[in-house]
Amino acid sequence: MGLSFVAGPVRVRTPATSANLGPGFDALGLALALYDDVTARVTAGGCHVDVTGEGAGELPTDERHLVVRAMHATFDALGGRPAGLAVSCVNRIPQARGLGSSSAAIVAGVQLARALVVDGGERMDDAGVLQIAARLEGHPDNVAPCLLGGFTIAWTGPGDEGARAVTLAPAGDVRPTVFVPEERGLTAVARAALPATVPHADAALTAGRAALLVHALTVEPALLLPATEDRLHQGYRAAGMPGTAALVVALRDAGVAAVISGAGPTVLALTPVPPDFAPGIGWAAQTLPVDVTGARIEGAILGHAERDPVAAGRKS
Repeated sequence: MGLSFVAGPVRVRTPATSANLGPGFDALGLALALYDDVTARVTAGGCHVDVTGEGAGELPTDERHLVVRAMHATFDALGGRPAGLAVSCVNRIPQARGLGSSSAAIVAGVQLARALVVDGGERMDDAGVLQIAARLEGHPDNVAPCLLGGFTIAWTGPGDEGARAVTLAPAGDVRPTVFVPEERGLTAVARAALPATVPHADAALTAGRAALLVHALTVEPALLLPATEDRLHQGYRAAGMPGTAALVVALRDAGVAAVISGAGPTVLALTPVPPDFAPGIGWAAQTLPVDVTGARIEGAILGHAERDPVAAGRKS
């Protein structure tokens, strides 16, 4: 049986995210209260994307746009594509800075496609949304917090199990600060800097710090400085982003729990930054609340796991 589509437009708001958080490489993520708003409607034919804000004049305005690609993949999984699409993006998440702009676009596309199908929620449950978003992104560490909000732990199960995640509430006084540079970075380049193996002692220390980070971020933020120590990936990426590496060191020397945000080059501080701290020229600092709702469709939360917290995320 073919798909039926809703008549009017639907809108999704997706938060920025920061992955890794130091020692939680490819597993831990945090949703931040900085948002892209994307609206889509089904048309009689063709595909057009309007982009305002970040990426305007640079991103594709046709079916090559990442939101549309995610929508098409989701429509295919649901059973068929509409004749055409009109998409409008109001982007506030900086592009290629380590704040999850691609994950926000993918989650927006998956959620929009599901919302545009009359029975989309029945055809694809919340666990399916996470799995298709993680498949499109390549790993779940950014799409999980974007979808679910809060602090997430994500992993990929064996065989066909796919991506899974749980979300936890950070301590109330955690207010991250991001230092966003003018220059951009590429995840592929950052990943290429990583070695195939690391010393066992470094892996063991990082695993212990990742475990401590879960406690520090949710219960005891006073432990965030030692909990964010990492020897698995940040040191290997330092040569490719010396300004980022230097800022992380300067902040940590000042007692701030600072890490590279995702693959960089943005720096994330998880504890308060001294008011007299000067990051230097070329950095834009912004303190952001933790987003606790994740992707939202026109005031209704989608992509959460209230019905099945084990399969797709929310811990009850």
